[in-house]
Amino acid sequence: MQQIIEPDHQSNQTHREPVDKPMHRTQINRSLARGVLVASMMLSPALLMSTAGGCKAIRERRAQRAAEREQQRQADAEARALPNANEQVSSSQQSWLERQPIAKSQEVEPEAQEPTRVTETDSGMRIVDERSNPVDVPEPEITVADVNQPTARPKSREEASYAQAVQLHSSGDLRSALRELERAIAYNPQFTLAYLESGDIYMEMAQYEQAERQYSLAVRNEPRNYMAQYRHAQVLHKLNRLEESNRAYLRALSIRPSSFDANLGISTVLLEMGRAEQALPYAQRAVKSEPPSGRARMHLGNIYAALDRHEDAVVEYQQGAEMMDAPTAGLLLNMAESLNQLQRYAEMVGALDQLVRIEPSALAYERLGSGLFRLKRYDDALAAFSSSTELDSDYYPAYNGIAVCELNQYLWSSKSDGGARERAVEAMRQSLRIDSKQPRIVELLRRYKDASGSEQ
Repeated sequence: MQQIIEPDHQSNQTHREPVDKPMHRTQINRSLARGVLVASMMLSPALLMSTAGGCKAIRERRAQRAAEREQQRQADAEARALPNANEQVSSSQQSWLERQPIAKSQEVEPEAQEPTRVTETDSGMRIVDERSNPVDVPEPEITVADVNQPTARPKSREEASYAQAVQLHSSGDLRSALRELERAIAYNPQFTLAYLESGDIYMEMAQYEQAERQYSLAVRNEPRNYMAQYRHAQVLHKLNRLEESNRAYLRALSIRPSSFDANLGISTVLLEMGRAEQALPYAQRAVKSEPPSGRARMHLGNIYAALDRHEDAVVEYQQGAEMMDAPTAGLLLNMAESLNQLQRYAEMVGALDQLVRIEPSALAYERLGSGLFRLKRYDDALAAFSSSTELDSDYYPAYNGIAVCELNQYLWSSKSDGGARERAVEAMRQSLRIDSKQPRIVELLRRYKDASGSEQ
């Protein structure tokens, strides 16, 4: 049996009474709660005093740390306000320095501090670059060319001699350049560049036999060297060894099939050999390779003219003339001949008139006289033929032109103009003295050498 001591409210005396039945759980919990409340009331003043003391200490420590941070912030601000050694000191900063004890006791020049570079990453990490002057000296930019550039190696003896020869060649000292090239070849007989440079110098000196020997040696060293084959073909063409030149051009084209120079070169050789049909595809390939080339257009026109395709020839000549700074004499002369074949005499005379202005010649004046004669401008034609003989007294076609003009004048006068007949006879005799193998002129001379009965 449990007993609970309860106060006696009437007599204020405590006594025990027996409990006849057990206490309910709720009553037990209430009794315990009353006991805890009484105990807390007795202890709460001490606890409150202890807690108050602890909070005060915490506040004091926090205030102390805040004061320390403020002092550090002010010190940092003052340090930043110090003048830099590389900057001019203001009057306020100077007065502040004078008030400092360390400034009064000793005058020490401030040392230049090397600047540092601080980089903060995305994650908040601070990276300090302590290299000397990292800001003012930019990092050198690395390019692909720097990475791919091979390491320079010292020149060999033959390369040094070759470089010296090239320099001498460019300065015009050809003999000294050839001596340096001979030295380079002596060092290395397989040095193809030296043979090519020697050949170029001999070509410049118009010593084609020597040039051919150098180029042939370059071809022997490197049969698959395009420049060696091409240069060899060129010099063989100069030597009029056309068949060998043709084969050399073919070897060059086997290395570079689309080469403009090789296609144009072999086409020129084949045309000179009388193989216009074979020359045509190479000429067309050269034009396709470099459409703006007036030289290639002119050559293609020459091939069309050789094949009696004068309409196509005139088109190429006209396009070539437009692409050149100024049309060449050969282009104008060939175009005039194709126009003559097409009986376009007015255009023919226009081309030849331009030709005699830029490059007068006996041939140009003779062809101009022929065009003027066909336009029935006989006096102008006779003047053009006479100009031709003045430029070249041995150019017999011009004498034939004079004879024809004078004979027509004689016939139009009903054979009464004896002076015209005599001038025609003299011109025909002069022509035959230059070239006697002219059957038509011989026949005309036989017919008109004697005076007629109607002459005055």
